[in-house]
Amino acid sequence: MAALLEAAIKVFAEKGYDAVTMTEIAARAGAPIGSLYQFFPNKETLADVLLVRISERMDEAFREIEERSPALTVPELVDALLGVLEQLQDERAAAATLIESLQETSTRAAELRLSRRRRLSRILLGLIEGLSQARAETMSLVVIQLMKIAAAQSAEPDPTVRQGMLRELRYLMCLYLNEKPLRTRSVDTPEGSLESPGCDEITDTSKR
Repeated sequence: MAALLEAAIKVFAEKGYDAVTMTEIAARAGAPIGSLYQFFPNKETLADVLLVRISERMDEAFREIEERSPALTVPELVDALLGVLEQLQDERAAAATLIESLQETSTRAAELRLSRRRRLSRILLGLIEGLSQARAETMSLVVIQLMKIAAAQSAEPDPTVRQGMLRELRYLMCLYLNEKPLRTRSVDTPEGSLESPGCDEITDTSKR
């Protein structure tokens, strides 16, 4: 079954959920189609199992970073987070297409996102002195979005442009995680009032 799951990860990563057939996955694994259906009666079931497998791998990667984070500087933490993207490139690409396609039907997608946010929130709470739980959760979402932008650069065909973008994104993440507002200002949103940092009221609060 492991070979079937690995083949499915690669095919979903390459082609997206809708374009992939069970026959194609079996062929990539070098297995008869009957073997695939023996474990997974349909593509939806296979996708759900894959999200569990991917979730476990990503959670393990973030757990390792969390365990190391007390000894990491901000640049080292950023490199570790970006390293996860490279280490799990196929898994990340497969997860992205599965989450997008199954977001209305699968609880696994929500579990994967929640687990990743919780891990990052705990890392940030240990990194930034005086950070509140609420702001750590918000900041974790920002970091995840920056990681998504970094991951999207894998599709850039020009290596010079790709590396340049990654350097700038790394700088942006380091700057963001090194800074915390001294004061906040109220910003009106459709959902209500939101506390947001003023751009000129920043200081370095990293514990290291």
